Amino acid sequence: MNGKTVAILENRLGEQLAALVTRNGGLPMRAPALAEVPDLDPRYIAALIPDLEAHPPKLVIFQTGVGTQALFNAAEKLSLTSRLLSILERTTVVVRSPKPAAALRSRGVRIDVTAKDPHTTVEVLEVLSGVPLQGERVVVQRYGVVNEALDRALEARGAQVVEVPVYRWSLPADTKPLVDLLDALALGRVDAVAFTTAAQVRNLFQLADQLDRRKALTVALNNTLVASIGPVCTKALEQYGIRANVEANPPKLGPFVQALNKALQKP
Repeated sequence: MNGKTVAILENRLGEQLAALVTRNGGLPMRAPALAEVPDLDPRYIAALIPDLEAHPPKLVIFQTGVGTQALFNAAEKLSLTSRLLSILERTTVVVRSPKPAAALRSRGVRIDVTAKDPHTTVEVLEVLSGVPLQGERVVVQRYGVVNEALDRALEARGAQVVEVPVYRWSLPADTKPLVDLLDALALGRVDAVAFTTAAQVRNLFQLADQLDRRKALTVALNNTLVASIGPVCTKALEQYGIRANVEANPPKLGPFVQALNKALQKP
């Protein structure tokens, strides 16, 4: 990366991404744009489990490992774990990626359907394409935001979607690193910005709006190399008028860093 500065908005894997940037000769600038805030209401879970016993779902879709663990932790505190496991025994269990699969296996849960690599909403819908859903209930473990594309597609096939919120994405409590990033972008001191989720895009612009700096941010990003982890992130950037110069294929961290490295080596 020829000693160029790469802004990293990733939180959970930020240290790993920064290490990869350093290994490839870049200078990482950490500016986490997300904080995972618990959003699981025990009263909701206490009411949901009896409801699912009375009206069994056709599918339960687990999207993230963190969310899966949070759901089971809540059930444990309510002494409802055995009843949750019984519900899962009688339904089709779907996982989006290896992380929720590992969390479920640690609880002895049978996994019926696994989305193919690269484990996006597209692959989840593909693997469920032959499942009749008209009039059926489908439980979706929510991650940081509602997966509107998944919910709309399931509802279009006649399903009743039951969302289970477990955590939400918000701006970090300390936004100084992000403000420093806005300043550095305005001064042209950042060579590339690495976006690894659509939520990072939304949060960065939310902060810019709060500071009345949206226009300056838009101009600065469009004068900087912008790297996107994949199509969903790229679409979010486009919604804010930002073009992605680099998009990983497949949308994973390794190919993402390789594509970024290649782009930064160009004259």
